[in-house]
Amino acid sequence: MDTPRDFAELSMISKTQWNNNELDYFQHALSQLLPYVNAEGLSILQEINDEMHRRG
Repeated sequence: MDTPRDFAELSMISKTQWNNNELDYFQHALSQLLPYVNAEGLSILQEINDEMHRRG
């Protein structure tokens, strides 16, 4: 079984290199925390959403 990559590692690479499970997990997590995230968190969530949309 592969060891999941944590957000610290993922934040250093392009969203195009994230796998679908990572996109799904962090999209859900950030969406749940939406009332508490700052502008940077919103930007990351938008990038994740854009990548998910791009992949279809």
